[in-house]
Amino acid sequence: MAQSLDRLKESASQTAGPYVHIGMTPNFCGITGVYQEDLGVTMVNDKTRGERITVRARVFDGTGTALKDALIEIWQADSDGLYNSPSEMRGAADPNFTGWGRKATDMDTGECVFETVKPGRVPFKDGRKMAPHISFWIVARGINIGLQTRMYFPEEENANAEDPVLARIEHRLRVPTLIARRADDGAYVFDIHLQGENETVFFDI
Repeated sequence: MAQSLDRLKESASQTAGPYVHIGMTPNFCGITGVYQEDLGVTMVNDKTRGERITVRARVFDGTGTALKDALIEIWQADSDGLYNSPSEMRGAADPNFTGWGRKATDMDTGECVFETVKPGRVPFKDGRKMAPHISFWIVARGINIGLQTRMYFPEEENANAEDPVLARIEHRLRVPTLIARRADDGAYVFDIHLQGENETVFFDI
């Protein structure tokens, strides 16, 4: 009997990993000729306004092992706190900044690197200013429904203390899982832990 078309069944979890990369980062997988470069690889150009930053992200499983088949997307405001989106009604965002990036984790190190700009503050739905942050979406083999989280900046202590989203986290000991650390080379390092003692706070959105 044919399956009703009003509801589609979920595929087996083992199919999420490789097919995500083939479809979303073909050049990374060695499949050339689809796009000149994978979508989301480049977020800035030489005319982009704002402070240039490097973000290095890794995803760890419950054993503390870095996943080498994860895919990460980031969304953020530009340096003035404006989004490159048709829904942005507060002004015109920087046309030389995409506000969106996509990378697969490196097969050797489990790391992916984003070259971007430090975002400005944007208003929460009630008008209060949120601290500068970057939104993350993570998928990998076994993660069929993408995980949502945020990265905040360690030097923005006052803004972080005022942030209405961080204020909603009941277990305050977990707030540091959303704060990046600054590496010796100036890059921001954001380690995302799927399980375990240092499990990252994920958002149901």
